[in-house]
Amino acid sequence: MYRFLKRLFDFLAAGALLVILWPLLLAIAVAIRLADPGPALFHQERAGRHGKPFLMLKFRTMRLDVDPFGPSPKSGQDPRLTRIGKFLREYSLDELPQLVNIIWGDMAFVGPRPLYVSQIAEWNARQRIRLLVRPGLTGLAQISGRGELTIEEKLELDVRYVEQAGVRLDARILLATFARVFAGQGIYEKRYSRAEDTRGRTGSGRNVDSSRTE
Repeated sequence: MYRFLKRLFDFLAAGALLVILWPLLLAIAVAIRLADPGPALFHQERAGRHGKPFLMLKFRTMRLDVDPFGPSPKSGQDPRLTRIGKFLREYSLDELPQLVNIIWGDMAFVGPRPLYVSQIAEWNARQRIRLLVRPGLTGLAQISGRGELTIEEKLELDVRYVEQAGVRLDARILLATFARVFAGQGIYEKRYSRAEDTRGRTGSGRNVDSSRTE
């Protein structure tokens, strides 16, 4: 029953938000095009439920002439970010196109953030539990430190969410997310892992916190 109600809420709420927010979405798209000629939308393949690949949508926040698969920005002063892109990231407005992913059923409002399919091979059996649910627009890791957390900490919080998922936890995560978005805190990744694994920055795990990478 929880899964049914969650999917029904996600579909209806995402549809309603798209209807209400379409003027804002259009304004953002125009602002991106004016700031840096090129497409306003950006998409990347990510791992969905059970590891099934899907295309995650975002508003573009980086210049066209940079590698979108490079390391996550450390601050708003990263030269790869456009002026409007910095603003969109810091208030998570770049994630709004994922409302479409929610309607399509690729994502939910609450769940582990979608990472790359290639990263699955790096996870142990416990960490792969995060794939049992749809990835989310926000999750337990995003309200528990976000960019301050290492990949190990994020994965553990993702698994904890799957183990404890329910209406109350989802509601708490959504309310906490709104508070953190308005505060604009914890956006940029401080370090990749506890061991500062450089392979994660040059291999499959380059953009680990997918909520903040292009």
